[in-house]
Amino acid sequence: MQPEFEQLRFDELDTPLRDTTFVIVDLETTGGRPGEDAITEIGAVKVRGGEVLGEMATLVDPGRSIPPHIVEITGITTAMVVDAPRIERVLPAFLEFARGSVLVAHNAPFDTGFLKAAAAATDTPWPKFTVLCTVKLARRVLTRDEAPSVKLSSLARLFDVSTQPTHRALDDARATVDVLHALIDRVGNQGVHSLTELVDYLPDVSSHQRAKRTLASHLPHAPGVYLFRGPSDEVLYVGTATDLRRRVRNYFTGSETRGRMKEMVALTTRIDHVECSHALEAGVRELRLLAAHTPPYNRRSKYPKRGWWITLTVEAFPRLSVVRTPTPDSLGPFRSRSTAVEVAETLAEYCVLRTCTTRIPKGREHGPQCPPRELARCPAAVQGLKSEDDYSPGPRLFRHLLRGVDDTPLRRMRTRLDALAASELFENAARLRDRTADVALALRRMQRLAALTALDEIVAARPAATGGWEFAVIRHGRLASSGRARRGVHPMPVVEALVLAAETVVPDDAPLRGASPEEAGLLARWLDSEGTRIVSASAGYCEPARGAGSWAEWCERARAGSEPTPEPESRAPVPDAVPHHIGWHS
Repeated sequence: MQPEFEQLRFDELDTPLRDTTFVIVDLETTGGRPGEDAITEIGAVKVRGGEVLGEMATLVDPGRSIPPHIVEITGITTAMVVDAPRIERVLPAFLEFARGSVLVAHNAPFDTGFLKAAAAATDTPWPKFTVLCTVKLARRVLTRDEAPSVKLSSLARLFDVSTQPTHRALDDARATVDVLHALIDRVGNQGVHSLTELVDYLPDVSSHQRAKRTLASHLPHAPGVYLFRGPSDEVLYVGTATDLRRRVRNYFTGSETRGRMKEMVALTTRIDHVECSHALEAGVRELRLLAAHTPPYNRRSKYPKRGWWITLTVEAFPRLSVVRTPTPDSLGPFRSRSTAVEVAETLAEYCVLRTCTTRIPKGREHGPQCPPRELARCPAAVQGLKSEDDYSPGPRLFRHLLRGVDDTPLRRMRTRLDALAASELFENAARLRDRTADVALALRRMQRLAALTALDEIVAARPAATGGWEFAVIRHGRLASSGRARRGVHPMPVVEALVLAAETVVPDDAPLRGASPEEAGLLARWLDSEGTRIVSASAGYCEPARGAGSWAEWCERARAGSEPTPEPESRAPVPDAVPHHIGWHS
């Protein structure tokens, strides 16, 4: 039988710190995502009154290979954990070791997140520990001048600990013990002598901020969007949460450390909310509310139509121009004008488009109006393109590149990159590699979103974390309807009702058919997420076969700064389109 664990009672919280039992824990893992990555080592030290009562250390078989970069950091290899016990054997032993103690970790949310995920995966009851984070305690106790960094290695040097951290669990736990004792010594000088006083000391929260917790009392434990309103009922801030009440209450505790948010909370008089069926709907509603209200305390997504676009001008010799309002032949949006200009210059060079800005009347020749080559090398002038007929392949190639019909400009960049590398002009090659990646990634994003916004309707489903299905009805890149079928409910009647009730969307002729790029991007990421299935679609959901999608892997290597690699496989014969997903049926 599993032991019962309970949170410390108030009388236990009043225990003097010298009589409080702490269990300091450290984990090594295969990555940084609880629930997806796994624990490879647990180290723990039990202390009371400065005396070590016991230690626990064990490797853990994560049930998978350990990534090379993790091996490099920790020294723990896959071979080392092959014969180690699995987490379902280790976790109960650790919980028994830690029972009745205050759990301490350096960056506690990381360690407790992995432990809780392991408990959930193994159906092990998780005790409601009182948890102490030495990162948070250090930030509260130490000044920035004294401790610019609160990494364990930095604090270990500051306090001259007896065991240096090594990225192995027991060594790091031992180092954290010394750091904890040094920090407790510091707070003792400030009149903090009991666990209750320490818990109250940690959050830097004003009584006024704490008193406003009642504003969140009406919120449900459900996903949705929340709106903080000010004295004139204006919207101060919009956010999204998978659990509205829990998230909003955090604004009134010490976990909220941002000065900007504390100022916002001080102005708040009311909190509204919109309950949503799942996180995707909450994310979309958040984006729409941000655009509608432009809250002063939000920093992102308030101006969805303020992006920059690269578009062809309408004239006899079209050139690329960076504008706010897109045309059907536009690439974007870009967050900054400078980024758009850099991409436009690269595209002009490899599509052979003029960069001179003088308007050329119809029937005239290109060339005489260009600045001297020493001042600005106009690609069309360098190639000697004078007549409209000679010049026309450039604009046509840009349009084909945009639509994924022809990726010749990307291949020209790659050929030039290989030539520079072969000539050992590595700095020039690196700059061109980065420019090529910028162009390919911008094209990929545009083509990916255009593929979604071109669809009259697509209905998709994803398994809900608590069972059942989450549904989204998407029309021209907008969420037209959403809902959920709980466990045991047949999904198709729910889907049919959602489709019938879905919003009517009227597209325009803009590149994304009038959809917000951020909303379309959010929907595309949800569709591409693991487990999502297409229920129905008005047409095939696909990207162009010769689009920038085939360059995605190359771009990842380029972003990592690796050497030039072989060309994408799209040179081989390919079908007209590459589907994203396989259809789903009930």
